[in-house]
Formats: sequence, structure tokens, C-alpha cells
Amino acid sequence: MSFASDDRVRDAIHNFNTDGFDSLYPKYRGGRPRTFTLAERREIKKIAKSKPTEHDLPFSTWSLTKLADFLVAEGVVGGISHESLRIMLREEGVSFQRLRPCPMW
Repeated sequence: MSFASDDRVRDAIHNFNTDGFDSLYPKYRGGRPRTFTLAERREIKKIAKSKPTEHDLPFSTWSLTKLADFLVAEGVVGGISHESLRIMLREEGVSFQRLRPCPMW
């Protein structure tokens, strides 16, 4: 028993007759498609790894909010939230480590 409707079973048989065993392995992937292109992701990564002072900005380190605002202002992306930026940078292997001064003994 497959607990499938008659129409679904007919579609599966039709697909098998057309494509053979390849029809058993669908080509689709779940989830939402990526929002940003590979070129945009590379540009975001390049800017994130640079220093803000290289872009004539008055601060020395990036925050997610500042980086997201800068990317939109420069026209790299149409819009991006700091959360999706955080996820993208994590996927690309970029992390911002907070620097702590060395303690004076």
C-alpha cells in the first residue's frame, strides 16, 4: 500500500515509462533558491574581508548592520538583512572575531 491517489500512481507509471529509472530520482531540490548570484556573493565576501577604512569610512571594523548598509548603498545588492548576511558569510568561511586588547600585567 502506498496511500497515494490514483492520479499520483498513474503519473508515476507514466514518468517511469517515459524516463525509466531516472524518474525515481527527481531533479528538484527542496527549499528556496539562492537569492544572490555567485558574482554578488564573491563581491560581498571581498568587501567583508576588506577594512572599512579602505572604502573611506570613519570606522575601523565592520558590523553586520554597517556592512549590509554599505552593500546596499554601493549597489552591490538591492537589499539584504544582517541575518542573511551573517548566514552567507558563515557559508563562505568569513567570520568577524572581536579583538580584545592584551592585558597589561
